[in-house]
Amino acid sequence: MKTITFGGNPITLIGEQVKPGDKALEFTAIDNSLKPVKLSDFKGKIKLISIFPSIDTSVCSVQNHKFNKLASEFGSNVAFIAISNDLPFALKRFCGAEGIDNLVTLSDHRDLEFGTNYGFLIKELRLLARGVIVIDRNDVIRYVEYVPEIGQEPNYDEAIKALNELV
Repeated sequence: MKTITFGGNPITLIGEQVKPGDKALEFTAIDNSLKPVKLSDFKGKIKLISIFPSIDTSVCSVQNHKFNKLASEFGSNVAFIAISNDLPFALKRFCGAEGIDNLVTLSDHRDLEFGTNYGFLIKELRLLARGVIVIDRNDVIRYVEYVPEIGQEPNYDEAIKALNELV
């Protein structure tokens, strides 16, 4: 298990950390209209999941803007999913105000199913750690990044490189 820090202090992640080659586990989260969305709703598509702690922080904002721009370059072959434990209302407000329209934003706040299934749930804060997962059309995980310091951005280049190998 990788050590993850927040402000330089170690945090505890709940759940088993996933790795390339693992089968992607099903999860259900809530979209901006409060509708349940499952990973299986994206069956047959390549999926990039961008995980972040809170939309109302500068690094999370940058991450979502960056993946929103990148999503526009891939078209409908790739589902770009952004997930946090923010309330759906906050995600909807942010996306509307910031012009984020190429990401499927999901909230894991209710059941914490994504966070626990993928090992991203921060025990001390009930937030998700920062990271990126790329899943192929057959629901096999091909790339995973658990960002070692939550205040840092993910490695966009490596995530897009993994994505490009699948399209």
